[in-house]
Amino acid sequence: MSDDHDEDRPDYDPESPDIPDGEPPLRSTAPQSDYARSQVGFGFVVLVIGLTVTFGIPFLL
Repeated sequence: MSDDHDEDRPDYDPESPDIPDGEPPLRSTAPQSDYARSQVGFGFVVLVIGLTVTFGIPFLL
């Protein structure tokens, strides 16, 4: 049954690490990707809210 889905896929060749032409480009992850100041600001806001909920509210109670 799994052989039905592998018809278009080339066989894996460990001697040839090149990506076949039909494959999508490699995925990039966050540490290597560029990010904008707005994304950093949003992360900081989430951090402040999280710290307030975690430590501020229990301290007030």
